[in-house]
Amino acid sequence: MIRRALAVLLAALVLTAGAAQAAQATGYRYWSFWDRDGGSWSYASLGPSLSRPDDGDVQGFRFAVSEDSQDATRPRGAAEFAVICARTPARDGKKRVALVLDFGTAADAPSGERPPARRTVCARVAPDATTADALAAVAGPLRYDSNALLCAIDGYPRKGCGEQVASGEKPEATNTSSDDSDGGASVGLVAGVAAVVVLGGAAIWQARRRRG
Repeated sequence: MIRRALAVLLAALVLTAGAAQAAQATGYRYWSFWDRDGGSWSYASLGPSLSRPDDGDVQGFRFAVSEDSQDATRPRGAAEFAVICARTPARDGKKRVALVLDFGTAADAPSGERPPARRTVCARVAPDATTADALAAVAGPLRYDSNALLCAIDGYPRKGCGEQVASGEKPEATNTSSDDSDGGASVGLVAGVAAVVVLGGAAIWQARRRRG
């Protein structure tokens, strides 16, 4: 019976270790692109170089570490066209596009870099201009990789482009929430090992008792 209990406990420890490894999900550090629809953000279905916003549209960019589009972090703060473009009057033969540029938090920043403050800008561009054109007009320099992935806005970040980032590498992973989960897994593992030692000792004692 004790041997069976040992086997069950060891199996549970293996499963616990596997779950702890799975918890170390991998994300990507990148600029996500968003469309403003009414009072909410929706992840853009086209990239900035393919999107052609209309006059009066609001679009946003957010730099963060995310696992995928479902997990992507939205731009923060107010995003009203009338407010963002209040000082950019309409002009014949041009369209105005309001842009929200959220450079993210220190937790999402690459090592050694500090994110600029969030800001909003109003781009006045040609009627057939893409979002990338509007962005270049007001927030350059931009940086793209060989696959046309937007890597930097206004020079931020200085390097890197959509690189993989393990969840444990993010600065906030050292805060209380992650510490609690990591600590819980560690405590559970130690407790499990201790239980194995106790049960093992009991098995040895019982075996000696039977021989005696």
